[in-house]
Amino acid sequence: MKSKLNLDPKVIDSARSSAARIAESMQTFIDRHTTVSTERTVLRLLGVDGVDDVDTPLPNVVVDAIEDGGGLPRGVAYWIGNAMVQTGFNPQTIAEKMAAGELDLMKLPMASPAEAEAKILPLVKDALDKIMAQTEKRNNYLATIGEGKKPYLYVIVATGNIYEDIIQAQAAGRQGADIIAVIRTTAQSLLDYVPYGPTTEGFGGTYATQENFRLMRKALDEVGEEVGRYIRLCNYSSGLCMPEIAAMGAIERLDVMLNDALYGILFRDINMQRTLVDQYFSRIIIGYCGIIFNSGEDNYLTTDDAYEAAHTVLASQFINEQFAVIANIKEEQMGLGHAFEMEPDIENGFLYELAQAIMAKEIFPKAPLKYMPPTKYMTGNIFKGHIQDALFNMIAVWSGQSLQLLGMLTEAIHTPHLQDRMLSIENAKYIFNNARAIGDEVEYKHDGIIQKRAQFVLAEADKLLREIEKEGLFSTIEKGKFGGVKRPRDGGKGLAGVCVKDDTYFNPFITLMLGGAK
Repeated sequence: MKSKLNLDPKVIDSARSSAARIAESMQTFIDRHTTVSTERTVLRLLGVDGVDDVDTPLPNVVVDAIEDGGGLPRGVAYWIGNAMVQTGFNPQTIAEKMAAGELDLMKLPMASPAEAEAKILPLVKDALDKIMAQTEKRNNYLATIGEGKKPYLYVIVATGNIYEDIIQAQAAGRQGADIIAVIRTTAQSLLDYVPYGPTTEGFGGTYATQENFRLMRKALDEVGEEVGRYIRLCNYSSGLCMPEIAAMGAIERLDVMLNDALYGILFRDINMQRTLVDQYFSRIIIGYCGIIFNSGEDNYLTTDDAYEAAHTVLASQFINEQFAVIANIKEEQMGLGHAFEMEPDIENGFLYELAQAIMAKEIFPKAPLKYMPPTKYMTGNIFKGHIQDALFNMIAVWSGQSLQLLGMLTEAIHTPHLQDRMLSIENAKYIFNNARAIGDEVEYKHDGIIQKRAQFVLAEADKLLREIEKEGLFSTIEKGKFGGVKRPRDGGKGLAGVCVKDDTYFNPFITLMLGGAK
């Protein structure tokens, strides 16, 4: 399709090629390393769940014991497979006996890696069958009861209590929401374990646990069947437990997960080596089971200026795209992020925002882009805020966005009430219906404000990506070129959980998920 913005395809190709080389150079590092959270993910996929007598999750009990015994470089799959060979127990029983002090994996006789892998492989295949059954259930719902029109109306619940979240989420579904995001409680991303069971206390959100996922999925299915429209569930696959939460999402049929290669580094001060290794396995899982990931480029514009730093958003979108390609994620699952965050007093700001949104859609035409609402410049003036959200909704339908996180008129005041959500849904429905085909009808002035802005942002992104390719991604992050945030390579949280793999390491889930086991 011819570019309405008159974007140069050679510049797009140059930027994408640089991003691919950046991702490939990082993959060399990633392939040599594993992490405690990556290894705990293997256990969760094998069905290990529950806590010990002091509420430590069993995946942590097992991995901590292996790490303390110096066995982490060989990988959990080997140690569990070996224990199965030596004891005949299944992974859950092995974990429970370790928690009770009745079994020490590191003192068992050692089978060969091939024997251990052969022993564990049937369980791996069973786990993948269960995940694919959930994917098929989603596809069946979409084929039978259908879904809402794009842009999908995407709203949040964030009470801290999963049972109250369910009430609010079901109400939003009946009001017309297509995606419900359960906001995660403050600072959960910094916990190096996943809490267990249903939770009723959280600050600024609700704990992401497998039981909470199961409860909310069941509730949304009930409402979806009632209203005749599949309602997608979203949560966070980020932080120190990024791949574990992706696994939980796959098991419980989440549809959308916030998942970014750089977000945890920049905005949660998680060590960059840890994050880049963890994002790989998390994305392989997401790609395998058909989940849409949302990347977090919108956050750059809360710490940097949306007009001046627009090219960093595009550069990060290119990088996130290429990390996703390596993890075998289809473009139709790449919910690359951006946001309506310019200073409202900028003259022609609406035109610049429109240029950015249309540019993203032209460069990533099959991607279900995730468009975030104005937040940085929202105030207690709910009337002005509702107009800002209306302009945001106008650009969304005009530029063909897919996932529209609706702005709330009370954004700067409190967590949304039911009526706030209802007004936001009404706002979006009104605009989407009245301007549904506007993007097909409008052309842009040659070398006008919109075309020139998009061309400039693309050129700057290409330039930045070429610089990153030369310097390396680690060095670029250290210099603060994304979001105006600097992070040291050996700093941040979680570095101690990274180790170099030994020559006998294996992770059968990665092998099969990437090898066409579908």
